[in-house]
Amino acid sequence: MKAATISQLRSELQGLGQPELITLCLRLARFKAENKELLTYLLYEQHDELSFANNVKQEMDELFTAINFDSLHYAKKSIRKIGRVISKYNRFSGSKRVEAELLIHFCRNIKDSGFPLHEKSPLYKFYTNLLQKISRAINTLHPDLQFDYRRELDSLSKTRKQ
Repeated sequence: MKAATISQLRSELQGLGQPELITLCLRLARFKAENKELLTYLLYEQHDELSFANNVKQEMDELFTAINFDSLHYAKKSIRKIGRVISKYNRFSGSKRVEAELLIHFCRNIKDSGFPLHEKSPLYKFYTNLLQKISRAINTLHPDLQFDYRRELDSLSKTRKQ
């Protein structure tokens, strides 16, 4: 089965009434957990993105406390898993400010965890790519916000090679 384009879906959805739309949304939510999470975000958390970011940061902190740093292999896998969770929440939000907030917090957690980030460590390239993502997100923000976030990014960049 070939999926319809967004414009085709939009025109079809515009022709439906409210009860049919509700039924379709609930049916979508039943099939995949990510659809349910997106619907939850859109209904309950979209209006207050900073609160959403704080909730994600709290979840991120809980995930970091569960990491077993005795085995570098499992620690690396856990950190990458947290990165995928953050990427999912960034897709939900679509806000560059929330993306910068979450990625800065993520990098700070990596740095504070004591995980080795020298040039030969397995997560060095992952960490530097995160810093580049943060920089790209910051470039799209208002200049006042850029200044604040740049300062945080610089503090993360300076301590990266320790």
